Amino acid sequence: MKILSVNAGSSSLKFQLYKMPEEKVLISGLMERIGMDNSFYTIKINGEKIKKEANLENHEKAFEVLVDELKSNNVIDSLNDIKAIGHRIVQGGDYFDKSVIIDDDVLSKIEELSALAPLHNPAAVTGIKAAKEVFPNAILTAVFDTAFHQTIPEENYLYALPYNWYTDYKVRKYGAHGTSHKFVSQRMNEILKRTDTKLITCHIGNGASISAVVNGKCVNTSMGLTPNAGLIMGTRCGDIDASIIPYIMQKTNMDTKQIDNAINKESGLLAISRKSSDSRDIEDGIKNGDKNCILAQKMYVRRIVDYIAKYYVEMNGCDAICFTAGIGENSADTRRDVIKELNVLGIYLDEDANNVRGKERLISTKDSKVQCYIIPTDEELMIARDTLELIK
Repeated sequence: MKILSVNAGSSSLKFQLYKMPEEKVLISGLMERIGMDNSFYTIKINGEKIKKEANLENHEKAFEVLVDELKSNNVIDSLNDIKAIGHRIVQGGDYFDKSVIIDDDVLSKIEELSALAPLHNPAAVTGIKAAKEVFPNAILTAVFDTAFHQTIPEENYLYALPYNWYTDYKVRKYGAHGTSHKFVSQRMNEILKRTDTKLITCHIGNGASISAVVNGKCVNTSMGLTPNAGLIMGTRCGDIDASIIPYIMQKTNMDTKQIDNAINKESGLLAISRKSSDSRDIEDGIKNGDKNCILAQKMYVRRIVDYIAKYYVEMNGCDAICFTAGIGENSADTRRDVIKELNVLGIYLDEDANNVRGKERLISTKDSKVQCYIIPTDEELMIARDTLELIK
């Protein structure tokens, strides 16, 4: 059975076609600059990466180009070969605690929640509608970033704000990266050969979040109403004193749109390093003695350690800490700096094991009280798995 995993952005379309249940990737790719000049896409098949220019005037056109590539590469014979398409949806609110088959009601709710994810949900809706046009016989599913976090208890998802803000305006913690946290926690349980586990999953990339997972269920996560909360990220500030916002608005006459842009696109590592939002650039700066980069890394690591320590205490211990996503999987320096700060908990790094990029590996010592692992994430595969379960 062939299942297509799709992640639609406002001007992009990421996809991966699987043969299921074998979980074999047949072809993958990324359509970029959709609806803009100089649009193009990249296809990866049989280990070869091919870049092509194309007039991707909208998402429907992008899907049509995708179909052409699937046929020309002999991945499918007809549209009916693709039985289902799983769509990544960032915000499912408290409507969805699991992946679902998309019908008119589901699509309406995804649109309704666009105010909570204005950069993501509208793009996903566009992708869903385009997929329906191009693949009329395929079953469409929605896999929500927030669904995995719906098991968080009330004391952890509510804010100490006027209660009607929650009941009337849906202000609460929703979290994000749930598909990744779910994949990593499931894989960690496979490695430990247990399901009665206490895990801390660290999805550390340009966007970053940490989750506490007990017996396979999320009990807390660092992101909040939006992906801005929690950790310091590439361009997001993470946790701040909320009163900073009205103070700066009063002092600078910035409006809400400008403030939102500042805390989401001009903050984080970019702001502190005054150099770059890319951790690789930060690490290069540290090697060259750049004081701003050194400070940015110290702040970045400290926030990660704060959340790991918080969840360690909240769960009354921990069986494993998992590092995943772009920085978590590839930055030996960041993993080293984080684990060094955790020595007080009896958690110790194996320096030789840690000297690796993007490979699943135990990186803690034998005498470490908590095992630390690199677990490469695969959100597209998680989408395909959930979709397969739904259409069964």
